[in-house]
Amino acid sequence: MTDVEMVVGRRANKRGLATRESMLDAAIRSLASGDPGAVSGNRIAKEIGATWGTVKYQFGDIDGLWAAVLRHTAERRGDLPANVPSTASLRERVTAIIDNMYDGLAGTDSRAIETLRAAMPRDRDEFERLYPLTAAEFASWRDAWLDTCRRAFAGLDVDPERLAEVAAFIPGAMRGIASEKQLGTYTDLDLARRGITNAIVALLGMS
Repeated sequence: MTDVEMVVGRRANKRGLATRESMLDAAIRSLASGDPGAVSGNRIAKEIGATWGTVKYQFGDIDGLWAAVLRHTAERRGDLPANVPSTASLRERVTAIIDNMYDGLAGTDSRAIETLRAAMPRDRDEFERLYPLTAAEFASWRDAWLDTCRRAFAGLDVDPERLAEVAAFIPGAMRGIASEKQLGTYTDLDLARRGITNAIVALLGMS
């Protein structure tokens, strides 16, 4: 390959990556609207300003697109308890996780994910059969989240079984609080977050 061909190839690759990322961002914005119709392949293509054939060229099919959307949001999100020093107390670490997740659930990416989840089959076997790539991406999040929690509490004398229990219920509990915020509520959400934090600290701090 000549030097000219290498340069042209790199430019083409950069353009392809930029196009792909633009498509993913447009798909996320469309899903974040909360409109159930946003999960339509043709709707997404229209929002992106491309043909469905162009989208398929980049992602293969609708399953490939949704899996790529999930991967894209995961890469942007990173680890939730970021910037918590290793010297932080148990309460400080729990507070960081709860606060970061609460803030993150109000964002565009999280709203897009909720719209996508609502459109997927509830039966796990059917979900995995119809959307194997998307299902696999969601499944990988479970393991990654548990690993994140383990690293967040590394160095503390925390029972691993209790930590697994906490990792299992935090996402659902925080989505419930975030939903209350979006819908409007008479509940004191600061009090609710403090209550969850205290409960987790008490559970993980048990000898």
